[in-house]
Amino acid sequence: MKALINGKIVFKDGIKSGLAVLFDEKIVDIIDNEKAKAMTGIEFVDADGKYVLPGLVDIHIHGYNGVEAGEDTENSVPVMAEGVIKNGVTSFLPTTMTVAKEDIEKSLTAIRGLKEKSKSWDGAEVIGANVEGPFINPSKKGAQDDKYILKPDASFVKKYADVIKIITLAPEMDEDMACITEVKKDTDVLISMGHTGADYDTAVEAVRRGVGHVTHLFNAMTPLMHRNPGVVGAALGEDVTVEIIADTFHINPGLYSIVYKVKGEKMLLITDCIRAGGLSDGEYTLGGQKVVVNGIQCKLEDGTIAGSVLKLNNAIRNIKEYTDIPLHEIVNAASFYPAQAIGISDRKGSVAIGKDADLVIADEDISVLKVFKSGKAVV
Repeated sequence: MKALINGKIVFKDGIKSGLAVLFDEKIVDIIDNEKAKAMTGIEFVDADGKYVLPGLVDIHIHGYNGVEAGEDTENSVPVMAEGVIKNGVTSFLPTTMTVAKEDIEKSLTAIRGLKEKSKSWDGAEVIGANVEGPFINPSKKGAQDDKYILKPDASFVKKYADVIKIITLAPEMDEDMACITEVKKDTDVLISMGHTGADYDTAVEAVRRGVGHVTHLFNAMTPLMHRNPGVVGAALGEDVTVEIIADTFHINPGLYSIVYKVKGEKMLLITDCIRAGGLSDGEYTLGGQKVVVNGIQCKLEDGTIAGSVLKLNNAIRNIKEYTDIPLHEIVNAASFYPAQAIGISDRKGSVAIGKDADLVIADEDISVLKVFKSGKAVV
């Protein structure tokens, strides 16, 4: 057994010092620091006054370290896993793009096979898949390839319901919202609105039919206007979780506090990272399309924004820098709240007795110093 001592522990409801986390594969107990130091037969890990965070959960990430989840998935996803764990991410959803349907199916089959295997490797755990498209609106396709866009198909989602955790679709493309209704009734898949030109009333009706999430809020959707609140207005007003890409480029940092004040625990931090994540500026691809990366900006040749190179720990840092949101709540937005949204918060997302010992030691700048995954030091 190990004892993580001398840390500022970021719990779901606040930050506390003077406590130690006892763990093996699971968190066994949380006790007084001095009491832990008096124990024998224990391996001590000294946090030296640094933050102790729960392992982060990235529910929307396309690639990292030169690979993409939708290409050669069986080999690319382990590379992603090895890369993102260095950013404190211990669980993630490899995210597919709008590509050929048969290619999405190959990726989902591969991810299905990697879920169990990933529990024992040293990279982040694969907890399922996020399918962004192909059921979207061509007018709001963003960096998705419109030649592969299809009408929403419940049978496809149900076929892979054991591996798909989130599916993005445009509700106005779903005739009579039949797909939304059926997927909601027959699966536990989280249905997300995204890449959508829906008006406010359509978006609200979609929520009532079963949509529970919104893909990268503000981006690739109808905006909030005073006479037409759009998808953004529905997202802010309805009981749905929303994704925020807090790279200071996708949305103005002034919105971070506004969204949090409206959504609270329904605001989730994601990266939407592409294969250029962790690498230098240059030319890359996303879903087969050329992307030019310059600093924090990733764009297609026509100037369309195409994902990000954001690291999830840096998203926490950015929210911390630009807002007065309590740090434990910012961490929740990158750990517990995403885990809660996809139904894994019973074992992931917070420092609590009985949960997987996914723990991160980070400094004041949220730079990652050490990572434990299921109790094993992997960074």
